Amino acid sequence: MSSSLDDAPDLSGLIELARVEHLDLKPVILRVQTDLFVSTETRDPRTVAAFEALAGGLIPTVDDATAETVARKLAPFPGTPSSVLARLAARGGAIRDIVIAQAAVLNAEILDAAVADRADLGPAIAARPDLSRHVLADLATRAVPGIDKALAANTRVALQGEVLRRLVDRARQDADLAAEILQRPDLSPADLAPLFLFASPEVREEIASAVASTAALRPCPPAPREAGAILTGFSGRRDIAGFVGALSDLLGLPKGFLASVPDPSRRYELLTLALRAAGLHEEEAVYVFLTLNESVARSVDRVYDLVRLFRTTGRPAARDLIAAIIDAPVAERTGAAEAHQAYHAPDAVRSRSAAVERPSIRPVLPSRVRKQS
Repeated sequence: MSSSLDDAPDLSGLIELARVEHLDLKPVILRVQTDLFVSTETRDPRTVAAFEALAGGLIPTVDDATAETVARKLAPFPGTPSSVLARLAARGGAIRDIVIAQAAVLNAEILDAAVADRADLGPAIAARPDLSRHVLADLATRAVPGIDKALAANTRVALQGEVLRRLVDRARQDADLAAEILQRPDLSPADLAPLFLFASPEVREEIASAVASTAALRPCPPAPREAGAILTGFSGRRDIAGFVGALSDLLGLPKGFLASVPDPSRRYELLTLALRAAGLHEEEAVYVFLTLNESVARSVDRVYDLVRLFRTTGRPAARDLIAAIIDAPVAERTGAAEAHQAYHAPDAVRSRSAAVERPSIRPVLPSRVRKQS
């Protein structure tokens, strides 16, 4: 015959002792009732409800040592009511971490109680290999840095769909979270495109190759014919504000698209992709690197890395990478219709932007005088 709580020893003596002044038996009662609840083979709804009421009332009143002992027994036990685990998680600290790491079923009720004090639950959550899709979705919507990084580092759960999109979206502004996501072996290079600027050179090549393969399947609109003249003109005058504004207009991007990258050192790489997307020739891009920003021009290695990025990225791929990085589309056609008229046509109206004189990119070499015999 299976045992039940009806077969439990008589605890009336403990109840009588609990009424004695200056004698606190609540920890003892909670431990004894916990042992009985876990060891009982069958539990009817009435028994579960009685334990839920008793434990729920005692957990907030007992000392931390008792609560921790009870948490280690109740958290992994499948029959423990969620409300009891929520009461334990609400205690915070080590007790909360035990519940989060060992709970047989981790649901929204327990999570809500655990994050009530806005504590970093990253380490505790990362220890769980069995997070369900529902719990993953709930965690991803909370936007708590510790939880985000724990999920990104937890390779025993699959990140996909809306969960991955939310994490990647926040990783655009968080280098540490981006580093965790980029280290995951289960994500495709295409999934990592928004984090291109945070990736290592090897991973960048994989991302660029994946983006290029899909970009090649769509038509790429022609580059604005006047882009090189306009941009090198602003660069030669070191008019950074005018340069960025003109580049934004040429590509149909938000005026502050460079500021969407929090790390200033990576903004020049985004600018390089924008130059490629705008259709500049390599010598025009090099001219920009050498004139627009003096600190960049002084570093040979920096200029070389930017030129290499420009050379190895096709224009269609550069457009798609920009769209992924800043989460905004690059315009298919830019400028007014008359901006793309052929200037040599008899009735063509020359736009003001096209009248900007293109600077001499290559120095003029002295001519050789031919000797007369």
